Amino acid sequence: MKFYSPLTADFFPNEPDYEDEFYDEYEGYPQDGHELLEYETAIRDAVENDTRDFGGDLMQYYHEDDSVRRKVVRAVPTVDEVNGELVGSLWVDTDAPLTAEEQAVFCAYITGQYSDGWGEGFEQREIDVGDGKLYVHFWQDHDFELKRDVPDMTEFNKLLNRPKKPKMQLIGQDGNIFAIMGRASRLLKNAGQSDKAKEMCDRVTASQSYSEALNIVSEYVETELSPTPAPKRDRGDAR
Repeated sequence: MKFYSPLTADFFPNEPDYEDEFYDEYEGYPQDGHELLEYETAIRDAVENDTRDFGGDLMQYYHEDDSVRRKVVRAVPTVDEVNGELVGSLWVDTDAPLTAEEQAVFCAYITGQYSDGWGEGFEQREIDVGDGKLYVHFWQDHDFELKRDVPDMTEFNKLLNRPKKPKMQLIGQDGNIFAIMGRASRLLKNAGQSDKAKEMCDRVTASQSYSEALNIVSEYVETELSPTPAPKRDRGDAR
């Protein structure tokens, strides 16, 4: 069997442009499966090198004495191209077919390995791709799902093509809400989110207070009022 999952990464160029509004000092440039395709060989080699010490088999860490343990011989992570995108793929050898319940148990285990086990360490290891460094994520903190033998990437596109919020500073800027709304609208349009720009403007103009309007703007662009995201894991030694 093969199980597929979205693949994402953070790219840090050797010579970053700190003035680029799309560059983040801590997260670099976000990369999706389309953008990662050009680094396929480097990423696959990095996965193989990182898993060599345990034979590439994630089942080495499965300690339950159950039917999943008896049926699944090995589970080897790698990457594959699927319809023009690079995705995480898991090659699974079994002695017998898994029931739906067993498959759910197995997928929950692999999700844990991707998020808190092997994958947590792997995403902290830099991959030198010549013009910069990549940090590759086999797990994402939004709607992650393992899909068995996916025929196309339609479902993954729904997960990965969620637009990233543009960043905009409020402190020290003009306190006129319409000026702030205009700046936010331009950022959204420049990021290819014209529909979001219109939706935001409609909501702001219908708001009842300056504070409410600022909070609405902060839902669409990242400002000082936007919710603080979960902290990124330290890129130091993995456990």
